[in-house]
Amino acid sequence: MSQIILSAVISLSAIGGAAAVILYFVAQKFKVIEDPRIDQIEEILPAANCGGCGYAGCRAFAEALVKTGDLENLYCPVGGNELNKEIAPILGVEVTEKEPEVAVIRCNGTKTNAPKKVEYEGPQSCAFAHSLFAGESGCPNGCLGLNDCVESCDFDAMYMDEETGLPVVIEDNCVACGACIEACPRDIIELRPKGKKNKRVFVSCINIEKGAVSKKHCSVSCIGCGQCVTACPFDAISLENNLAYIDPEKCKLCRLCVPICPTGAIVEANFPEMTDKLVEKAKENYSKQKEKKKGAGKDKAQPKKAAADKKATASQEKSSKETSSSSSPDAKKDEAGNDSEQSSKLKNNDNSAAGNPENK
Repeated sequence: MSQIILSAVISLSAIGGAAAVILYFVAQKFKVIEDPRIDQIEEILPAANCGGCGYAGCRAFAEALVKTGDLENLYCPVGGNELNKEIAPILGVEVTEKEPEVAVIRCNGTKTNAPKKVEYEGPQSCAFAHSLFAGESGCPNGCLGLNDCVESCDFDAMYMDEETGLPVVIEDNCVACGACIEACPRDIIELRPKGKKNKRVFVSCINIEKGAVSKKHCSVSCIGCGQCVTACPFDAISLENNLAYIDPEKCKLCRLCVPICPTGAIVEANFPEMTDKLVEKAKENYSKQKEKKKGAGKDKAQPKKAAADKKATASQEKSSKETSSSSSPDAKKDEAGNDSEQSSKLKNNDNSAAGNPENK
């Protein structure tokens, strides 16, 4: 019995040893030598695994950096420019600093500005509520206030304001990872440059409904009047689908558009209170810009009008020529017809005179 057990153990040991040798040579044949720079970069990454860089985690981001060797299109929002300065020597590239960004809430539909019309009773999830109805205020684009964005933030950079019913961004904690943007089903959160001294001007509304309808839902909604577009001396504001948008790259933070907005949809963040002098300046600027753009519109319209008049004159001359040329053959035919009628009348008169006995 013991001999059988001993032979079985020896056989299994031999099989295991042979399999180990085979696996060793297979592993050596097909082993992948990983770039050591991946480990170096992963060690200095913040290990947040937030996905703000566009990859599943910090390890995947490090692999992408080593593979592409590019720091312009790949950026860790948590580490920011300081982290890029540490990564650049490892990759052997130069780094260009990127302007820091922060999340902004583009909705000002507070409980006062957008009062409730209905009461929602259901799962406390913005994604679920968005699939059911427009919202308690009736605005189909406004904030639902059910906390999805706050729960998605891993950096404690957001909280819900009980008084307003809207999320609030804590700028010092925000790393612009974009997790809240992905979580919001209404797309009311946007990443914008922090700006000089954290000052920003933006339209706090995303409702694309027409002005009268939009105003019924929220008293501070954008009504698409276009007055801010006219007021901006830097052409930083555009109007599309009944909604104004301020381009952060063109905006000079002059705030001349803020007092012009009739509904107060334009928000100025981290600015001192606007003085009466600045308000008067904004109104004067609006009048000047209105006249200027009106004159520019006339100047553009004049060449078009002149070209149209010239084209109309040419077409009239052409038609008159065609009319004269087409009428000349008919006139000749009429003249020939008149001559033949006169000659026939003369012949008849001669015949009648010859047949008269008095003439004989």
